[in-house]
Amino acid sequence: MKKRKNKVLEVIDNNNLGSIARTFLSGMVVILTFYSLPLLINFTDENILNSKEFRNNSKKVLAYTLDKKKNGSLDANETFNERDLLVDIYSLNDKETDAVRLDASTIKQLYEDTGYKLDDIRKNKLVKPVALDSFPREIKMIENTKKRKEFFLQIVLPLILQENNNIRLDRKRLFSIINKSNNNDLEKKWLNKKYKQYGIPSKDLSTLKVRMDEVPVSLALAQAAKETGWGTSRFAQEGNALFGQWTWSGEGLKPKEADENKGHKVMKFNVLQASVRAYQRNLNTHKTYREFRLARAQLRDEGKPLDSIILSQYLDKYAETGEEYVKTLRKIIKQNSLKDFDNAKLLPSSLELESLI
Repeated sequence: MKKRKNKVLEVIDNNNLGSIARTFLSGMVVILTFYSLPLLINFTDENILNSKEFRNNSKKVLAYTLDKKKNGSLDANETFNERDLLVDIYSLNDKETDAVRLDASTIKQLYEDTGYKLDDIRKNKLVKPVALDSFPREIKMIENTKKRKEFFLQIVLPLILQENNNIRLDRKRLFSIINKSNNNDLEKKWLNKKYKQYGIPSKDLSTLKVRMDEVPVSLALAQAAKETGWGTSRFAQEGNALFGQWTWSGEGLKPKEADENKGHKVMKFNVLQASVRAYQRNLNTHKTYREFRLARAQLRDEGKPLDSIILSQYLDKYAETGEEYVKTLRKIIKQNSLKDFDNAKLLPSSLELESLI
């Protein structure tokens, strides 16, 4: 074979065509190289995204982290449209991009004027609907730990209750539909919207019933406290990120300790409320928290309250520390008596209250 090639080149050289042939061959090699590079890069990137390091990251925000060609976070038998899954979070996140950031003294005065006190809430279980868009920067300067924690809880509590209220109303409507023998067009349209919102293209009512449920207030408060250092972290201050959710391609803040080769960032939100909603949607749809949802459903079936201590054991994959993370959450819940807020109710908002914000 080698001799045959040499004879061909010899004939080309004898006809003074050697240089032309070599130039042509070189050009083909260059073209093929440039054509192949993007394919090789895409192949390498896909392998990296499918590696265990990325696959096991359960704090990812679904819409910003999934490969659009593959289903990496929902149950294996489910597919979904990213936009449908988080469309309500997108709209909420874009709602108040020019919101005014109140300082700590103004917020404290607002709480005094409206009689918003944690001690009262622990007794009467009623919460003033004072919803803030962001943390005051001065929260880091409150040296008294107890006062800083109370201030943090006052800010976050109404946000969590609001999202739980939204889910509770949806759940009430869901059960009303389930109990009917026939559903009208409006009900069917609503169901289809919720199937998309909770990533259930199979339109299975039992799956929707399990996913569409609340997160215990004390558990959400504990996770927010842990993830933000009680509102003092850079991610909370600069990105309204309450639960440290990750993004690979969306808008976010780069962790200072992150390697340059690792592209993850902490998801950034325009308002705190969007962070709470994204967190709840994450727990209610991500395959990592399937056992969490099943345990919650079992408590419902047994007529028991949603116990944050019991359910926290299923969040061991939320952080790299695993079981230690669960122990920390339970410690925060117990030491700060966060279960006092589990049965709290959010009072209706009023024009008078809104004018004060």
